[in-house]
Amino acid sequence: MSSSQVSQDPAFRPPFRIAASIEATPKQVLEGDRLAGLFPAGTRVYLTDVGTAPIPEFARAAKILAQDGYKPVPHLPARRIADEADLRERLRLLTGEAGVTDVLVVAGSVDVPAGSLRSSMDVLRTGILSEFDITTIGVAGHPEGSPDMSSQTIAEALAEKNAFAAEHGLDMRIVTQFGFDPQRYVSWAHDLAAAGNRLPIHVGVSGPAKITTLLKYAALCGVGPSLAFLKKRATSVMALASGFSPEGVVAPIETHVASDPDCPIVQLHVFPFGGLRKTAEWLAERGSWFGANGGRKTFVAEGK
Repeated sequence: MSSSQVSQDPAFRPPFRIAASIEATPKQVLEGDRLAGLFPAGTRVYLTDVGTAPIPEFARAAKILAQDGYKPVPHLPARRIADEADLRERLRLLTGEAGVTDVLVVAGSVDVPAGSLRSSMDVLRTGILSEFDITTIGVAGHPEGSPDMSSQTIAEALAEKNAFAAEHGLDMRIVTQFGFDPQRYVSWAHDLAAAGNRLPIHVGVSGPAKITTLLKYAALCGVGPSLAFLKKRATSVMALASGFSPEGVVAPIETHVASDPDCPIVQLHVFPFGGLRKTAEWLAERGSWFGANGGRKTFVAEGK
């Protein structure tokens, strides 16, 4: 098997697992069932920011996650932040009240920015994260490209983030959008490494969900090739009845990573489109929760 090839047999279950992180919305944390005990202690739980939760509520959700024993990773969407004062206030609440030490900095899917911050690099360049002792940072990755940026712009931004992380001693990682093609993930990761990327990669995958649910989210997130894949799957009555199983995506990636110590893919990041509890049960059943706190390559023997 070459460095950029993966097994395409969805029934194959490798003898190793990669640790996982998961996402939750402020509403799920504040209004839903308490998440205490649902994930292993120390699990990174990314807190999504789509502009619907006021910042005090957003910080309160992060605090609850921390109290439940998890590591809250709030999104910082540049285009939703009014100015540097707004950024400082967000970080004051997140670090002071919730003890946040890790964030995901993204541009944010907003047509008209709220202020002068328009990209993740704009946020990083302010130096405000370091003022609040945040040196563990996720940035966005786009294995299928982005509808908002050209491939050249994406490549230039990633090179700049690599240089910025090295210069400032940051523990930076790439967290990708979700997708459904394991070969694309592996090839993309190796292409980035060949182009000079040194940031570890956390690949985004969907948890178990209905095909119709995934079609909706794929369309909303602009996941082009994956949307085409799902539409083909949706023509199958059996697929519609049984729903989507992530194993056909995850297992080939794990097989490749286990055989290639130089692969920059180190962790899964799971989008719980089928629900938090259902996704957590799937991760527990397959063994992906073991060693969830760490963010580097974490393998466990199958069955443990």
